[in-house]
Order: sequence, then C-alpha cells, then structure tokens
Amino acid sequence: MESRTQPLAHHRRVGRRTLVAIAFTFFLMGLITALGFKWTGAAIATETQSSMAPMTVPETASRPTSFAALAKQMSPTVVNIKVTKARPVSSGPWQSRGNQPFGEFFERFFKEMPQGSPRFQQEGSGSGVIISPDGYIVTNYHVIDGADTVAVILADQQEYQAKVVGRDPKTDLAVVKIEPKQTLPAAGLGDSDRLNVGDWVVAIGNPFGLSHTVTSGIVSAKGRVIGAGPYDDFIQTDASINPGNSGGPLFDLNGNVVGINTAIIPQGQGIGFAIPVNITKALLPQLMENGSVTRGYLGVGIQTLTPSLAQALKLETRKGALVSEVMPNGPAEQAGIERGDVIMTFNGKAIDDSRDLAATVAATPVGKGTEVLVWRDGREKTLSLTVGTLPAEGVVSSADDSSGRSPWGLELQELTPEMARAQGLEAGQGVGVVDVQPDSPAAEAGLRPGDILLQVNRRAVGSIKEMKAAVAANDNDQLLLLVKRQQGNLFVALSKAPAK
Repeated sequence: MESRTQPLAHHRRVGRRTLVAIAFTFFLMGLITALGFKWTGAAIATETQSSMAPMTVPETASRPTSFAALAKQMSPTVVNIKVTKARPVSSGPWQSRGNQPFGEFFERFFKEMPQGSPRFQQEGSGSGVIISPDGYIVTNYHVIDGADTVAVILADQQEYQAKVVGRDPKTDLAVVKIEPKQTLPAAGLGDSDRLNVGDWVVAIGNPFGLSHTVTSGIVSAKGRVIGAGPYDDFIQTDASINPGNSGGPLFDLNGNVVGINTAIIPQGQGIGFAIPVNITKALLPQLMENGSVTRGYLGVGIQTLTPSLAQALKLETRKGALVSEVMPNGPAEQAGIERGDVIMTFNGKAIDDSRDLAATVAATPVGKGTEVLVWRDGREKTLSLTVGTLPAEGVVSSADDSSGRSPWGLELQELTPEMARAQGLEAGQGVGVVDVQPDSPAAEAGLRPGDILLQVNRRAVGSIKEMKAAVAANDNDQLLLLVKRQQGNLFVALSKAPAK
C-alpha cells in the first residue's frame, strides 16, 4: 500500500505546481496585453492580419436603385428626328445588293434609265434634346446632313417641320428650330468637366426607331480620341447606344445633359461615345445666332511630345505642344513663334498636349490679344499675339469654276498626325472628307463624311494642296479616287457635274 500511495502523492504535487505555473503565465500575458506591448508572436500575427484586411468602398447615396423618376422627368425633353433626302435613282439602294438575288438586274435597270429619271426618298432617323422652351433642339450634324426635310416628333407624338439653324461638321453638332404650339419642357445643360470615370449616366433616344428608349451605364473613360476630327474629346460610356441614338442626350443622375450621343464602335459591345456638353455649350451661341462657328487660328503645325522628345528638349515633363511647322504670314509667325518651340500656356491656360492646344485656340475669340508661353533653347519665353480666324476648309474646285460652286462636291480637311495614326496611316497620308454637297458627283458616287482620300488618278495625296494639284492635272471630266473607309479601301469614280 505504501509503495502505491507515494507515487500518487508525488503526481498530485507536480499537478499543483503545473497549475500554478500556468496561472502565473496567463497573468503575465494579460498584464503585457494591458500595457500595450506587441512583442509576442500572437500580437504580431494579429497586427499583420489587420493591416492586410481588404479595402471596401463605403455605401453612398449615389448608387441608384431605379432610374424611373429620372426617365419620367426627362423623356419629354427628348425628341425623335426624321429626315428625308431626295436622291437620283442612279445612286439608289441596290448598290448594296451586288451579292443578292436580282442585284445585277436592279443595277442595270436603274443605271440605264435616261437623265431626268425619277428620284427616290431616302429616309433616316436620329434623336435630339430640347434646350429651350421656344423650340431650339440640339442634335448631331450627321443626322441632318444633306436632308431635304427635317421633322421633329415630340414625346406626345406631335410632329413639327424643323429648320436647321446651325451646323458644325468639325464637332458633329447641329441646332434645329421648331415653332411649337405650347411651351416645351427643356433639359438643363450640366458640367461635363465634373464627370468622373465610374459615374452613372442615362441615355434616352430613338434607337432603330424605338421611340424614347432608356438605357443606363457608367462613364467608362473621358477625353477619348477616335479619329472623328481635329477636336476629338469624347466621353466613353457603356450605356447602350445604337443607330438612331445619334443626337440624343446623355444625362447625369440629376437630370442634366452631360453629353450628346454621337458614335459607336460597330464591332464592340458597351462602347459608345458622346460629345461633352461643355463643348456644346461653348458653341451654342454662335450656332443659334450665326448658323456656323468661327474659330480662333494660330497658324502652326503641332505634335504631342514623346518622352524622348521631351528629354531632347530638356523638359522635365511632357506637358505642352511641340511646334513642327509655322504657317507663313499667320498669327504665330507674326508673334515670333518658331519651329521647335514648345507651347506651354496659351491665353493663361496650361497646355497638356497638342489636342489641348487645338481646342483652346479654337475656343479663343478671333481678334483677341493674348500671351503665349513657349519653351525655347532650355528656357521659357513669353510672346504676344493676336488670334486670327481659322480659314474655311478647302473645297476642291477647278480653276475655271468662277461661280464658286465645286464641280465635284467635296469639302476636305487636312489630317493631323494624331488623326492619321488613329486611322492606321502615316503622317502626310490622305485627306479627310468633311462634307459632301447634296446632288453632287461626290454624293452620287456614295462618298460621305469620314472618308479619307488616299489617291487621285493613282496619284498619292497628303494635303489639300496636293489634292488640288492632282485635280488640276486631270485632263478629262472624271476622277478615280482611292478611298479609305473604316477598315478597308475602295476605288470610286467621279464624273464632273454639268454646268448650270
């Protein structure tokens, strides 16, 4: 018995000591924690875990649960625009039927009809937004371009004949006017500069003739350059935009117009583009009062700075526009601006890149005296100049056309290096088509704004001057043009319009 009880007593003594030791250890750990020491393994692990916690975005009131109230309030300010264009039968719709049954029959039948043959009515549709209670409406230039009649259909289905009072092909904006029987609901124009990528937006328009369709999305990007013209500065959105939405408004959640929907990428989904409303607001007074836009002119060729160019010019940043050419007798030459200068500020506004300079100069009133800060030979230099008037885009015409009417019906523009690159071309390649005169050889041949002319009679052209020289060298009444359209090239034959 004794031999059994002694080991048992011994184990009991060891157990009591262990319990005391454990209790004392927990007491010390509690004391250390209370004093804020973080040198234990447990404390370090907890701190690391806390610092690696995932970031969360706080809930905000800007996440709408419904767009119903906005759609109900703003839909009456959106209109459908219906246009008709009378075209000779010889330029009829069978041109797209070449691979369809009876395509050859239609082509031969209509093309062989004598002069004075019937004309067909070509119809189109788009959208617009009412900006004043007395009937001024903003839409896209390409919606009303070449239209013989323009009709506006209100949300309550009232239809009015409209008059085009202003147009600007460079920004693809137009203003039409109706004479309503009553005061109209008008949309407010917001501030597109305050838009942020990720903000909610709502588009209302007439896609595929489906009146007052409402779609929503976010601002996907700002300042997009898509090769549409010299003043590219588009809002990209994933709100659904389709043919027929052109000219319709893009609203913010307050119901203010922040953009005019204007373009899509046909091969893409959820990629639409809108003209920022701040560009529209700047042009509206001229469009409504004068019918067109007169822009400021500097008289330089410019390019965007690359990192290597900035380093070679000893610039710390890539801000500014590099002058690659100075036009003779222009405002820039008269002010002393030289090739190789980098324009840093214009009229007190900092210049980020070449596109920024073009837009800033264009928006400056003609005749205004201003200062230009340039970077030359490693230092800044301030010059004074008077803003000139941007010359009208060249219209190709023959030397014997004293009436001023173009025998071909083409209005052209030079391609900037940025515009050329956006179209997959080298600088100095091609001339852009800005407008096509109705009932002209160019219109009958199917040329349209946005086309790029690469050759005239197999002679490469890269400027309006070269285009005119190629036309002048032509010894007959026909032109053979190589045209770049979207992703492909095609030949187009033009026959000079008969004298009237």
